[in-house]
Amino acid sequence: CPLAGPGISSYADDPAGAGASLKPCLDKAMTIVPAQQQWETPTYLGATAGMRLLREQNSTKAEQVFAEVAKAIGEYPLDFRGARILTGNEEGSFGWITVNYLLETLVKYSFAEKWEHPQNTEVLGALDLGGASTQITFQPGVTIEDKNTSVFFRLYGTNYSLYTHSYLCYGQTQALKMLMAALHQVPQPPQISHPCYPKGYQENVTMADLYNSPCVHAPSTPSPAQVLTVTGTGDPAECSTAIQKLFNFSCGANRTCGFNGVYQPPVRGQFFAFAGFYYTFRFLNLTSQQSLSDVNATVQTFCKKNWAELVENFPQEKGYLHTYCSVAIYILTLLLDGYKFDAHTWSSIRFSQQAANMDIGWTLGFMLNLTNIIPTEALEHVKGHQPSLWAGAVSFVVL
Repeated sequence: CPLAGPGISSYADDPAGAGASLKPCLDKAMTIVPAQQQWETPTYLGATAGMRLLREQNSTKAEQVFAEVAKAIGEYPLDFRGARILTGNEEGSFGWITVNYLLETLVKYSFAEKWEHPQNTEVLGALDLGGASTQITFQPGVTIEDKNTSVFFRLYGTNYSLYTHSYLCYGQTQALKMLMAALHQVPQPPQISHPCYPKGYQENVTMADLYNSPCVHAPSTPSPAQVLTVTGTGDPAECSTAIQKLFNFSCGANRTCGFNGVYQPPVRGQFFAFAGFYYTFRFLNLTSQQSLSDVNATVQTFCKKNWAELVENFPQEKGYLHTYCSVAIYILTLLLDGYKFDAHTWSSIRFSQQAANMDIGWTLGFMLNLTNIIPTEALEHVKGHQPSLWAGAVSFVVL
């Protein structure tokens, strides 16, 4: 059930609004779960990077949001088992569980009518891009050198040693904020020339809105009420240069890394890229396994279109239309320079919102893990007979 509006972390100054925002989905759940089973239906709330940032910024406000959320869920006849903030590693690995559970790489019901671990099936990696963080999770072919990036699962009798890391502040919303702040601080006039926004686009942003996140470092004397005028210049080459400056791509000696000095083994196997990766690439019609050169050409062409042209071509997309170029270049920078995919390994990434007709995200993996629906040992084979066979057998015994 997709909720209208932003996530619960955006209700820091209106905690009651966070609780109220969940009600449409809870009401919908009450129409789906049979009344006699509602009290025994386990219900959890997991929060991710937006709430991790709020807790960092103001832990009291984060607690108030959670208190209101728990109160709202507590008004429903459900077995509510609490709300908590996931770690970045949990968010990444639960997304990985979701992808692999849905695509039956962990367990499969075979022709022999048994639950079996699929033979010769490679598990898939997971790439997730949220608003405040981004996650990469995969099974590397080498020993993981940094235990902080290692997670171990035993699922269906099989051991999985995974590499996972979550980069806080590198989700698309926070990355665009960091980009705008970087453009503003050179040299700090009330005008900002934005190479990633289309030529002819203009908007006003207050200093308070720009510097309201721990991901963005305010200049020494920010005046919150000051209004900045942002003007798009539509220059993809300059946009790419500005975005690259948000990352530190250098690695220490004898070490493979992603970015900002975080250890990462070389990417391996097939990957599913979902959430923000998928939404932006779907808008640009790039979700059909196009080659890297085709992707680059499409993004360049789109980024050179002016604002009037874009509004005319995509009237229904006006809210986010000015951001698609910057997010597309950000995604390419993150995947190629950050996670170290290249022209060869690019073809192993599949941009998708769904697997087996279900949405991909961390939530299903979170639920499977918490409710123990995924057993650690292999499932036993239990064979049942057709009801007609039972009826015949009972009749025979009675006779």
